[in-house]
Amino acid sequence: MAPLAPSLRTAHTADLTSAELAAARGLLDAAFEGDFSDEDWEHALGGLHALIHDDTGLLAHGSVVMRRALHRGRWLCVGYVEAVAVRADARRRGLGGQVMGALERYVDGGYDFGALSASADGSALYAARGWQLWSGRISALGVDGVVHLPDEEGAVFVRPAAAAAGVLDPSDGLVFDWRDGDLL
Repeated sequence: MAPLAPSLRTAHTADLTSAELAAARGLLDAAFEGDFSDEDWEHALGGLHALIHDDTGLLAHGSVVMRRALHRGRWLCVGYVEAVAVRADARRRGLGGQVMGALERYVDGGYDFGALSASADGSALYAARGWQLWSGRISALGVDGVVHLPDEEGAVFVRPAAAAAGVLDPSDGLVFDWRDGDLL
C-alpha cells in the first residue's frame, strides 16, 4: 500500500484530542531542541491550529491566537502566530509554508493584523511569504505600565490585514498585551 500523502487539518484547541495536543507538544519540544517552555506551549493554545499529518504521524504544526496591541492610540486585534515547527525529517518540503498559508487565511480574514516573533531559522520563511519585519519600537503593557522590549526588536514580523491597510506606522511602535513567560 502506498504511503499516505501529507494532509492539512485546522482545528481550534478545544477540538483537538489529548493525543493530538501531546503530539504537537512533542514536535515542538524536538524542533526547538528543548528550548520550548511550558509558557511557550500555553501561548500556542486557545486559538486555531494547523496540523499536517501523514502515516508516520505529525509532520508540522502552527497556531494563531488572539492578542491585543496598542498602536496610534487604538487597541487592535492581532492574530498572533505561535509554535510553528516542522519535524526534522520532513523539512524543506514546503510544509511550513502550508501551515502558514492556513494560518494566514485566518489572520487576513479575522484580525486587524498578524504578528509573530521569528527565530533566526524562521525569518526567511516569513519574509518570503510577505510578512514585514517591524522596524518600530516594541513594548508590552505590564502592571507598572509600558515596558520597552528592545531584545524583541528586529525579530517581530507583521502582516497587515485589509482592516489595517495603511494603519500600521512604525514611527508609533506597538504595545502588546502582557503575558507570562516570553512576552512576544
